[in-house]
Amino acid sequence: MRTHFLMAGLLLVATSSAQAEDHRRSTYVTLVLQAFATKVECPGTDVAYQDLVQKAEQMQLPEGTTEKVRKAIAWMHTGGKMGEKQDDDLMAEVAVATQATDLNQRRLGMPSWCEAQKVNLAGLIRAKGG
Repeated sequence: MRTHFLMAGLLLVATSSAQAEDHRRSTYVTLVLQAFATKVECPGTDVAYQDLVQKAEQMQLPEGTTEKVRKAIAWMHTGGKMGEKQDDDLMAEVAVATQATDLNQRRLGMPSWCEAQKVNLAGLIRAKGG
């Protein structure tokens, strides 16, 4: 009987851990997408790629996550002409982040959205040439 409780407890911990990593990655995908969107949409703004890598490390995401996310975003936003298609879960996260970002851009208007990103993404984006 104790073995059943132990196994159930271990399964619960493993499931919780996997869900926490999924949530962290989803949050990270949104950050990366918004950083690149800021670079494209907001004049004078650039992405600090190495800072994105450090952020992934701080969030305890697997090594290589930044590059996978970058490739997925490029693939989705260029219709497959750049980047590489990634696993279905990551592609779905990019799609959701894209929709949320687009909605926020339309709701706030691009000038206000760009100003908000300077605060929200401090340390991940910077002024060009800076």
